[in-house]
Amino acid sequence: MKDILSELDDRRATARKGGGDKRVAAQHAKGKLTARERVELLLDEGSFEEFDMFVAHRCTEFGMEKNKHPGDGVITGWGTINGRMVYVFSQDFTVLGGSVSETHAQKICKIMDMAMQNGAPVIGINDSGGARIQEGVDSLAAYGEVFQRNIMASGVVPQISLIMGPCAGGAVYSPAMTDFIFMVKDSSYMFVTGPDVVKTVTNEVVTAEELGGASTHTKKSSVADAAFENDVEALTEVRRLVDFLPLNNRDKSPTRPFYDDPARIEDSLDTLVPDNPNTPYDMKELITKLADEGDFYEIQEDFAKNIVTGFIRLEGQTVGVVANQPMVLAGVLDIDSSRKAARFVRFCDAFEIPILTLIDVPGFLPGTTQEYGGVIKHGAKLLFAYGEATVPKVTLITRKAYGGAYVVMSSKHLRGDFNYAWPTAEVAVMGAKGAVEILHRADLGDADKIAAHTAEYEDRFANPFVAAERGFVDEVIMPHSTRKRICRAFASLRNKKLETPWKKHDNIPL
Repeated sequence: MKDILSELDDRRATARKGGGDKRVAAQHAKGKLTARERVELLLDEGSFEEFDMFVAHRCTEFGMEKNKHPGDGVITGWGTINGRMVYVFSQDFTVLGGSVSETHAQKICKIMDMAMQNGAPVIGINDSGGARIQEGVDSLAAYGEVFQRNIMASGVVPQISLIMGPCAGGAVYSPAMTDFIFMVKDSSYMFVTGPDVVKTVTNEVVTAEELGGASTHTKKSSVADAAFENDVEALTEVRRLVDFLPLNNRDKSPTRPFYDDPARIEDSLDTLVPDNPNTPYDMKELITKLADEGDFYEIQEDFAKNIVTGFIRLEGQTVGVVANQPMVLAGVLDIDSSRKAARFVRFCDAFEIPILTLIDVPGFLPGTTQEYGGVIKHGAKLLFAYGEATVPKVTLITRKAYGGAYVVMSSKHLRGDFNYAWPTAEVAVMGAKGAVEILHRADLGDADKIAAHTAEYEDRFANPFVAAERGFVDEVIMPHSTRKRICRAFASLRNKKLETPWKKHDNIPL
């Protein structure tokens, strides 16, 4: 009996060493943690239960039968984050470059199946050289099996991807289908084709970092949601994100203890909006002053900064926030901001997270670049996302809500539950200057008449009261009481039930 127990200990020790001391040292030299160290940091201490520690590949081509490692380059299992169950896989770059084989993928598929069956999030830590070339089409088929799991799990359990090394070729499509992607600066990259292939095909000379590094994907492509300085920071931030999310689509978001009075009065909000309608202000100030303890978890902070998305808590419960940002392009909607917000709204709706929308939007960005880029269809994504969402929706107009952008941003006409406005709000088809130039074209040569017409238009329409008269705004509220009013609104919507007509699925304008 002792011999058997000793053999088990020896086998476990071998598996835990991954690719061996030399390769582990090389991983550390790059400033990267090993796959096992990452799992231990991500999960609560002592909570990790590993699956398939001894699985090995079955390939015999190219001498692979002599190159086997227990675990086959990926660590899989489950554990807890602050006491709540999650499933995790972590690719081990020290074992055959973390390359994906048939058995490697089978391990990932097993925990994804279990996550869906048991209703818990999946967190994938990607650090892989891609498909294992020695296995040929078996490796490609294995990728396909993982992709299918990503698709089936979408909207069922939250899926979070951490890119902590290379992720290239077909490998990028698994993270791309997950809900959140986080990268590590200077040590991770994602691209479909690498710099060498790009140079051969298009003659472009580009580095791996420029082509698919963290800065590229957080600022330009919007593929990644955030980038962090190192592995430790990235894993810590994922733990924080998981605290905001429900375990699955039938579960409620966790309710955390809070020490912030829901009826807190915030007098500084009475002067947040400047007297000059063209002067910007920081919408994040409003978000943090509404949130419990000022805690705001922003998503895609570095992309399309004219719109802000992220999570806060109100009375300890998670709320998704979408807010125009007057500090950037006056908060205008464009292609990038529409896509960013639409995806976030759809995530919140899939997981029953209520949505708070804060509006200061002068309209859609004009110009040939936007029109040629399909702003009509991209803007329709946001419109569609808000219109199909059945979760509680509370909206606040702080200043401008002009034209089609007013309708798109969770208006009463898109089944908004509570639509509030501050006294500084302006709900109109367009700004006074543009409206007067159309309505009083004949007087354009007379500055006095135009000034009088502008003042008349502003007096009539540069306020929230016309919309309030129609019932499109439920209440004009005092800025200092905003937290109280919004907390009460969401509290009243906790048992909201809204059915939509039966359909196999919708056809969002992609």
